[in-house]
Amino acid sequence: RPRGTAHGAPRPNSAPRARNSHTPPLVAAVSPRALLEDRERVMERKLAAQILDTRAQEEGLRRVTAAAEERGITLCMELLNSRVNHPDYQCDRTAWGAAMCRAVGSPRVKLLHDIYHMQIMEGDLIRNIRDYIDCIGHFHTAGNPGRQDLDDEQEIYYPPIMKAISASDYQGYVGHEYRPKAGTNASHDHAFGIF
Repeated sequence: RPRGTAHGAPRPNSAPRARNSHTPPLVAAVSPRALLEDRERVMERKLAAQILDTRAQEEGLRRVTAAAEERGITLCMELLNSRVNHPDYQCDRTAWGAAMCRAVGSPRVKLLHDIYHMQIMEGDLIRNIRDYIDCIGHFHTAGNPGRQDLDDEQEIYYPPIMKAISASDYQGYVGHEYRPKAGTNASHDHAFGIF
């Protein structure tokens, strides 16, 4: 260990040791195969932890589902993005959320499909909405980037998305959850005009 403090920085008034020209550098040779095998073991441990976590979440949802069913309440898990706004959020893919809903097996456990968040995470909005509409209990809209108006300064083109929702058997609501750039009434009038 080099002389110095616990962090390896030299102490004041201490001269660094001269390296002997025959002393090999402190570099370990690691084969690419060993690195890949180590990475695979780490990934396997992470996957096992996620599976256990998913099973625990399924069990937790099942526990509250009976109460929701008795009261006629639908529980909605919101799909959020873990890339920009919610790091490490687990319910960040439509397929994952739908699998959770189907595993719980109750018509009272659904997804809140936030179109803004799913554009960031996966795109392919219309296909995912069509494929998983049976698991969706509510929608949120917002422009991306910036979670603002549904206008021509953002990348989501909402008319065909709304047509796809309307063409399905979805009977729920679409909520506008964004920060208007200017007057709220004008912004909302524009958003409602898209539908």
